[in-house]
Amino acid sequence: MTYKTGDEWRDCTAKRVILFGMSGLGKTHVSNMLRDTKQWYHYSVDYRIATRYLGEAIDDNLKAEAMKSDFLRAQLLSDSIFIKSNVTFNNLAPVSHYLGKPGNPDLGGIPIAEFKRRQAQFRAAEEAALLDTGYFISRATELYGYPHFVGDTGGSICEWVDAEDANDPILTALSRDALLVWIEGSDAHTEELVRRFDRAPKPMAYQPEFLDAIWDEYLDQKGVSEAEVNPDDFIRYTYARALAHRQPRYKAMADSWGVTICADELAKAPTPDAVCDLIGAALDNRASAP
Repeated sequence: MTYKTGDEWRDCTAKRVILFGMSGLGKTHVSNMLRDTKQWYHYSVDYRIATRYLGEAIDDNLKAEAMKSDFLRAQLLSDSIFIKSNVTFNNLAPVSHYLGKPGNPDLGGIPIAEFKRRQAQFRAAEEAALLDTGYFISRATELYGYPHFVGDTGGSICEWVDAEDANDPILTALSRDALLVWIEGSDAHTEELVRRFDRAPKPMAYQPEFLDAIWDEYLDQKGVSEAEVNPDDFIRYTYARALAHRQPRYKAMADSWGVTICADELAKAPTPDAVCDLIGAALDNRASAP
C-alpha cells in the first residue's frame, strides 16, 4: 500500500485512492464529491471502458439494430443520419445495454453464446481500463495539475483478480500507485440492492465459471430451453447469488491489499474532509491490528 498509517495519509499532499465494492454503495457519489473540489481528478473505470475499449462495439451494435429498419438503413447508408451512444460520467447505461441479457429474443434476450462473447469483451476492457490507472494518475498531475486522484471502479473488479496471489498483475499495479479502499455494505444494503434490482433489472458482468454454473442451474430448475429463458427473470435469479459470490472476494482484496470503510459511515460523511478522515481511521485500524 502507498500509505501505512493514518498520519501518512493525512499528511500526504498527493492523495491517491481507488474505491471498490458493490455498485450502489456510494463510489461514484464520493468520487463526484471529491472531484467538485477541483482538487481531485476523478478516473471512472466504467467511463473508460465505454469510451476507449467498448465504444466502437457499442455504436456498431446500435447501427446493427438500426439496419434492421428499411427506413433507417437507407439513411445510414447514405450518411443522412449519425448514430452514436450518449455516454457520460453519469450515464453509463450504454454499456449495460450492450452487454444485454441472455434468453428469448422476443423478450429482449440474446443467445447465450453471444452474451458470453460480450462478457469476454467486457472483461478484457475492464482489465485494460484498470491497468490504465497509473497512466491517468500521471496524466492528472502532469497535464492538469490535480494534486489528488480518486479511482472509481466497477462492481465486477473482484471477478478478474486473485487477492490470494501476491503477484496478481492488476492488484499489484493498483496498489503500487494508490490505496485500495473497500466500501463494505451490510446485509440491509444487500437487501435494498436486491429490491432495487428487482424493480429494474439490468445486465452485469460475471466470472465465466460462475455464469456457466448459474446458467445450467437456472435451465434445470426452471425446466426451460435456452430459447425459452425470460431474460429479466434470469438476471433477477442471478443477482443475489452474484452479490454473495462477490462479497468474500471483496473482503480478500481489502484484507490483503487495502483497507475497509463501512458504507453506513461513508453515507454520513458530508464533506471531502470527512471522507478522508474515514480513510485515515481505516488505516489506523489496520496499523493497530494484531
